[in-house]
Amino acid sequence: MPASTEASMTMGAVSAVPVVDSRMAPGGPGYRRMSFALFLAGVATFALLYSTQALLPLISGDFGVAASDASWTVAAATGGLALFVLPMSALSERYGRRTVMTGSLAVAVIVGLLVPLAPSLPVLVALRALQGAALAGLPASATAYLAEEVRPKALVTAIGLFVAGNSVGGMSGRVITGWVAQEWGWRVALGVIGAIAVGCAVAFRLLLPAPKHFVAGSLKPRVLVRTVRGHLSDPLMCRLYAIGALFMTVFGGVYTVIGYRLTEAPFDLPQGVVGSIFLVYLVGTVSASTAGRLVGRLGRRGALYAAGATTATGLVLSLSDSLVLVLLGLVLITGGFFAGHACASSAVSKAATEGRAQASALYQSAYYIGSSVGSTVGALAFHAGGWAGTVGVGLLAVLGVVTITVLGTRAARAQQRLLAA
Repeated sequence: MPASTEASMTMGAVSAVPVVDSRMAPGGPGYRRMSFALFLAGVATFALLYSTQALLPLISGDFGVAASDASWTVAAATGGLALFVLPMSALSERYGRRTVMTGSLAVAVIVGLLVPLAPSLPVLVALRALQGAALAGLPASATAYLAEEVRPKALVTAIGLFVAGNSVGGMSGRVITGWVAQEWGWRVALGVIGAIAVGCAVAFRLLLPAPKHFVAGSLKPRVLVRTVRGHLSDPLMCRLYAIGALFMTVFGGVYTVIGYRLTEAPFDLPQGVVGSIFLVYLVGTVSASTAGRLVGRLGRRGALYAAGATTATGLVLSLSDSLVLVLLGLVLITGGFFAGHACASSAVSKAATEGRAQASALYQSAYYIGSSVGSTVGALAFHAGGWAGTVGVGLLAVLGVVTITVLGTRAARAQQRLLAA
């Protein structure tokens, strides 16, 4: 047999060998450890980031300030995260996702142990801004890690589990602080959250598998600018960023103000019970973790329509003076928000073919800007028009989500007609 024929047969045999995807998948090695580690990272992130939200009435009373002033303890943290998430994502491109996430959590928990010692509101706000900036290394790096280490078909589910950790952290942080603060004050409550976050951070570092598919990028500013410009010039990316910001505007406004509403007439609930209201975050845990099935059934845009409709229905129900209807409204708002967030954030990760950390960072930046805007504007609206004012801000944001999704649907259909022509 000629050598050339033998070589060609050998090459054909080699090419016939299927390529095995070595990335993680449900049931595969390392997947459970990875999921639990990032779940704990999500718990720590949201527990720290929103640790003062359920305590705002107590902070207002202690420092003698209005709701709109105390709300800066939330807005400063989310604003710090929004400002620093892009630089931190650039560091993760160069030094690795796991390294940046570990360092971010370490700094955040140290600051978290200092927050209860703040002697004044300005110092408290400054520490919260620093804490938010430290936490900026978590969200974008986590989604980029998942996009690189998890198989595409499992990506929405994996990101949903991370978002579910966010919901558990947000819920547990508020419930724990509510009951602890009722007995020992808001400073002790924040100290307890800091200690819990320390445990989550240590477990995260011990459990998270080392990345196998990370390729170090460049820290050159021109490379970063070119990547960011590419993402911002993509209409799909911009729509997803805006959707994330608008969903978070609703969520940030509602949960910043709800404590004030429930401690006032006609409800007059004690602080511990108000904190327990945040158990509805469990709904977010379920809706985020099942977002993959929702997208599979309705498509991405269909899932966003469903999430927006659910959120809007919850906002309207929350206008009632019946505590049962208010709680049902919060359930729907929470479920709709987390489903929409998981859908939009996973779409960003799937759509980005390069610069995934920057793509995720821009989403997270828009998302937390929405949180800061929602916290501040929602509190101002509450001061000016009561709960109806806060609900009005939320409904406008949901209308924005629906409008952007409609525009995206029309753009997709126009593209299909163009390709078919």
